[in-house]
Amino acid sequence: MAGISSLGIGSGVLSSDLVDQLVSAERKPTEQRLNFNQQRTEALISAYGTLKSAITELRLPMRQLSSPDNLKAFSGSSSNDGVSVSVDSSKASPGSYTVTVESLAQSQSLASGSFNDRDATAIGSGSLTISVGGKTAALAIDNSNNTLEGIAQAINEADVGASAGIIDTGSGYRLVLSSDKTGLDNAISISVSDDDGDNSDSAGLSQFSFDGTTNNLTETVQAKDAIVKVNGISISRPTNSIENLIDGVSLEVSEEGVTSTVKVEQDLSKVADRVGSFVEKFNALQQTIKGLSGFNAETGQGGILSGDSTIRGIQNQMRQIIGRVVPGLEDASVRTLADVGITTNYETGGLEFDRAKFTEKLQSNPDDVTALFAEQGRASDEQIQFIRSGVNTEPGSYSVNISQLATQGTLAGANVGTGDVTVDADNDNLTFLVDGETSVSIQLDAGTYTRESLAAEIQEKLKNSSALAATGRSVSVEFDSSGGAFKFTSDAFGSSSNVSLTSVDTNSAATLGLDVSSGIAGQDVAGTINGQRATGEGQTLRVEGSVGAAGMQIKVTGGATGNRGEIDFIQGVGERTVDLITSIVGMDGSLEAKTDGLQKDLERISEDRARLDLRIESYRERLVAQFSAADSLIAQLNSTQDYVSQQLAALAPQNNRNN
Repeated sequence: MAGISSLGIGSGVLSSDLVDQLVSAERKPTEQRLNFNQQRTEALISAYGTLKSAITELRLPMRQLSSPDNLKAFSGSSSNDGVSVSVDSSKASPGSYTVTVESLAQSQSLASGSFNDRDATAIGSGSLTISVGGKTAALAIDNSNNTLEGIAQAINEADVGASAGIIDTGSGYRLVLSSDKTGLDNAISISVSDDDGDNSDSAGLSQFSFDGTTNNLTETVQAKDAIVKVNGISISRPTNSIENLIDGVSLEVSEEGVTSTVKVEQDLSKVADRVGSFVEKFNALQQTIKGLSGFNAETGQGGILSGDSTIRGIQNQMRQIIGRVVPGLEDASVRTLADVGITTNYETGGLEFDRAKFTEKLQSNPDDVTALFAEQGRASDEQIQFIRSGVNTEPGSYSVNISQLATQGTLAGANVGTGDVTVDADNDNLTFLVDGETSVSIQLDAGTYTRESLAAEIQEKLKNSSALAATGRSVSVEFDSSGGAFKFTSDAFGSSSNVSLTSVDTNSAATLGLDVSSGIAGQDVAGTINGQRATGEGQTLRVEGSVGAAGMQIKVTGGATGNRGEIDFIQGVGERTVDLITSIVGMDGSLEAKTDGLQKDLERISEDRARLDLRIESYRERLVAQFSAADSLIAQLNSTQDYVSQQLAALAPQNNRNN
């Protein structure tokens, strides 16, 4: 290779330029073939990527339409700005409500008397015990923090649900406290243990007492719950955001004394928009397919995927779903997309959407339109609810047989008669374990109760438990007068449902009939669907296996054991399309298989290029060696020629003289 620059010296013909030309001629056919194959393969990968993107774009609107909740969209309106409304369509129902705001919830604010400075004068020492919303903190006040500013900082660091600050009034400094949350339950209580021996006077730490008996702080803003009347029924809530008052409806109240008409109505326009989005994305997919596989009459050329079996298969599968009668709706008033105004333009292959016809059908046949798009389970028994299907659930009609109903966990106290009972320090504390996970302690208010009113008192304490609220659990309390005992029932169903007493006071067993004991756990529902084995969890029954009703979940809310009729599972266009798209664009889908194959083709092309480089390099070395040998021989011949010519020339004068 290093001597290639000297080629041609001997011959003047076998030069390095000639080697380059011969090497280029040898490389060109193979390189052109590899370039063409690479460009086409890359173009195919890009085309499949474009197709995959267009198909994926269709999945979102179809996924929305596959949910029954999205086909019964509701909107809320309020006639007064003082009441705003939001709606959860999955829980809401149409209705009209008169809402009157009698009072707004507000946080309590307290203020101390006036002090000459904020951080120099010692106020007093001892301790402050602050309680807010069930949280309590004891603050030690000594010579390190017994100024106005030190007390404010101690309160803020306690993180008890109240904030403290200092206001300069111009004529002195005042400590102000505000509860962090609104509502009566978040009112501030401060008890004092003053080192001067007097916890109620207006000197030392006692100046900050506010416990309902000694109120040395000034209440500048009263703690209040929001009080709202809905259709004449008065309801109170600790905040101005009122949820779970009307199913699926949340209210935000901001003005007292106003009356508003709140309406919840089906939002047909929103559902039509979702269907319109599906039509738009489907048509965009058809245009993409046309561009990739169609024939251009003007250029006489077809798209890069023209004649491709994969794209034809995708089109055929889509058309079968879009155009066929949905299984299970054969006898319904709505059977196909055409019945709700979605028709196929056979010239373009796209869809046309008659919005007015769709809205009319949705309004007159909401169940059938929902089943047309979304999955739906129709049970013949009113106490059986379809929850969801599984990936392997097949459309069809399935018989339901229940061998065991779900029950709730219970705890029963001992019979102590029906007479009145006095609650005091010896029987006012009870600790429960609910559903095996949530521990909740309550303290009953002292007093004399009938057994029924005591049951109501226990119920109220449990209802207000933050521990239960945080986990979404609850317990029902009743007094069984015939048995003379209190009964506690978990509101959950199934084997995890239970109520136990883990701690009681010394006199609770004798006066209340309540002692440390474990309750009786509930039972899970059991049964089969179409003879297929199913697993119960609470009231929910889930079918096992991989065929038929496999993966279907139903909720059995009551009734009897035995044959409970049938449940018809209908898989609408939306759900079927989502499943199809997932199978096409997923890791094991046809497009992924195509792309993987093309990527391997690119790898082979790269390997062929490497082999070509090696072959051409070997060819170049062979040419250089051959040219070098030929050039050397020619140089020798030229040297011999020159020698002979010289000898002949030398002999020529002698011959001339002799003549």
